[in-house]
Amino acid sequence: MSNKITLHATDLDGYLNDDDKAKLKTVDDMYKQSLSYCATLEKAKDEKELEKARKGLVENAAEIGTFLKNVSEEMKRIHVYSFETPQEQHGEASRLIAKLRNPKTQHEEFLYYIQRAYELLFSHVYADAALPKKRSIIVQTPVTNPVRNYAVHRIPDVDGLIHDSIMCVMLRGALLPSMILSKEIQEYSSDNFVTPFALFKIKRDESKKEANMAYVLDLDRSFFNLQELDGKDLIFADPMNATGGSLVTIINYLKSQGIKPKSIKFINVISALKGSLRICRALPEAEVYTLWMDPVLNDSAYILPGLGDAGDRLNGIDTGEKPRNMIQLIADYGTGITNLYRSQVREIEETVLGK
Repeated sequence: MSNKITLHATDLDGYLNDDDKAKLKTVDDMYKQSLSYCATLEKAKDEKELEKARKGLVENAAEIGTFLKNVSEEMKRIHVYSFETPQEQHGEASRLIAKLRNPKTQHEEFLYYIQRAYELLFSHVYADAALPKKRSIIVQTPVTNPVRNYAVHRIPDVDGLIHDSIMCVMLRGALLPSMILSKEIQEYSSDNFVTPFALFKIKRDESKKEANMAYVLDLDRSFFNLQELDGKDLIFADPMNATGGSLVTIINYLKSQGIKPKSIKFINVISALKGSLRICRALPEAEVYTLWMDPVLNDSAYILPGLGDAGDRLNGIDTGEKPRNMIQLIADYGTGITNLYRSQVREIEETVLGK
């Protein structure tokens, strides 16, 4: 008998209040105008018509951005990098998202930009939050003339924010982002702290549409210790937060087993408004941190304008009936990645194979 937990889209929508639904309806109507401009850009030949569509798309995007910013300011647990950081930093986030959206961005470059995105997100979630508290690090340099040189650097003191953290991995696309965040935590910590890992095997039923989507948590193919999660700061790093269903499924299961997280941080590169609202309504202790917010979902539960399947673009597409497991994915990353994240790889291997 399989040991699986299932959550349905109707359960998720039950968490939304009337005001949430009205906001989602408003932004959906706004984005329909964007789609009309997109259709013109795709098919029109006349340069004047194309220029009009470009201008309309830019103006529409600005209107949607303002609307999303207002919503996120109302919902204090939704943190959007491009809304909360100084304007001088927004160009870097825009550049990264533009590169990730572009279908011409191939695997190696896509991976590089995901790494850059999570470095920015770590700074926003942890390093900025630690300030003005700093600590000094003394680094030996290769220079020996006239004596061995040592340099002093001041960095944000994040120790108080990270030492109860557990890195929780959902879905295939979340593996590498989780390793990146764990590495950032290790590098900023004063004691080389490597986060423990909890690995959850959860997937959406892609045969269904957004309105009747099902989220299935396979406990037999998950690797975690329930007691180690109790009272801890749970970190989930998933490039895309579309519906919020996977996170809510996992946390509801943990709570049903008596686990009470100290905090929950869901850290995304792109998050849809609907997924963010669902998480905040369903999980009062959860906070959503995202580099960029997109307005809507299509009927297959993909984010619009989105960037496609982040998991496939990070890990490649599985062939055959059996998808690769976590250990196989790590092996496929190659020596460059496994050497860079060797402490994280070791922790994941011990989690899967047994300590």
